[in-house]
Amino acid sequence: MENPTNISENIIYLDNNATTPLDPRVLEEMMPFLTHNFANAASTHVFGVAAREAVKLARKQVADLIGADTHEIIFTSGATEAINLAIKGVAEAYSEKGKHIVTVSTEHSAVLDTCRYLETKGFDITYLPVERDGLLDLQVVEDAIRRDTILVSVMHVNNETGVIQPIQEISELAHKKGALFMSDCTQSVGKILVDVDELGIDLLCCSAHKIYGPKGAGALFIRQRKNRIKIPALLHGGGHERGLRSGTLNVPGIVGFGKACELAEKEMGENKTKIREMRDYLERELLKIPDTSLNGHVTMRLFNVSNICFKGVDSEALIMGLSNPESEEPMIIVSNGSACTAASIDPSHVLLAMGLNESIAFNCIRFSLSKNLIQKEIKITKEILSNQTERLKSFLCP
Repeated sequence: MENPTNISENIIYLDNNATTPLDPRVLEEMMPFLTHNFANAASTHVFGVAAREAVKLARKQVADLIGADTHEIIFTSGATEAINLAIKGVAEAYSEKGKHIVTVSTEHSAVLDTCRYLETKGFDITYLPVERDGLLDLQVVEDAIRRDTILVSVMHVNNETGVIQPIQEISELAHKKGALFMSDCTQSVGKILVDVDELGIDLLCCSAHKIYGPKGAGALFIRQRKNRIKIPALLHGGGHERGLRSGTLNVPGIVGFGKACELAEKEMGENKTKIREMRDYLERELLKIPDTSLNGHVTMRLFNVSNICFKGVDSEALIMGLSNPESEEPMIIVSNGSACTAASIDPSHVLLAMGLNESIAFNCIRFSLSKNLIQKEIKITKEILSNQTERLKSFLCP
């Protein structure tokens, strides 16, 4: 596929865990609802009915991707809103059973900040530690779940390291003790197989812009079969989305989300093979650079992510050097952590939780690849990275 990003050909974009470029086929599906078919999906006239039918199709496309029923999908503005709706909703609805929630120290800030907010409201939150490779110890998980635990929330794939947690086993531990299980699947949905029944997920959060869809569209899966979950609304004012999320629906965004899910389901295997080959090549070559090491589990990891420590090289300086617009070389876009905490000067909380000290954590770069990359760009990246790290080290040790 030709590079559809419409950004300069002088850019090699390797920050796809932050956001992905919009697939042209997704944009094509959205365009009618951005132009002539602009009706409110809640309107009862023919114009509105057409928009509502498009939303209905998108809901099925999202549900099919994760093995859910359409009435279990609530559209949101993104994963962050879905996370807030889920965690705060469970906290309010199930507080009579208990006020204890279990989550993980390496979760996305949307989960961690929501849990910290609930602590100010009298909830007891357990933040589980992870092993050096980023994985949870299942015995530690089991020991943390109590009789008054109402929710266990564990991210499926970590956004910084790509580490994949054993979600099925963890959900079984939660259910065995009567707790609900939630998973932030923002980085896994559309990339690897996610089936809510097989994995035992009661609440799932995901976002369109991580799978070549538009920003501003996301979804919350709330189980309604077998173990029906009931949570109150976070937003009021019209009763949209089964009364859980009032507000005029973002029809173009939702339509684009649905199309992105349809494409992901069809092309997941092909994308996985192509991207893994490029990621593995890049990783092998970069780890040949002296004083480099991989962060995260070697195999229990998403195929498009590589988090590498370049010991003695400041990550911010490296990022600036790689993306210098005045350079004659292609700009390489990478990150040193989550885009949602990019303004922070603190080291990555994920890497610190994995046992790295602050100094080393500031030496780490995340590479996250997409289906739009070609092998030539990966080889160029390897060469430029080698030169840039050598140059930065020479400044420290002339």
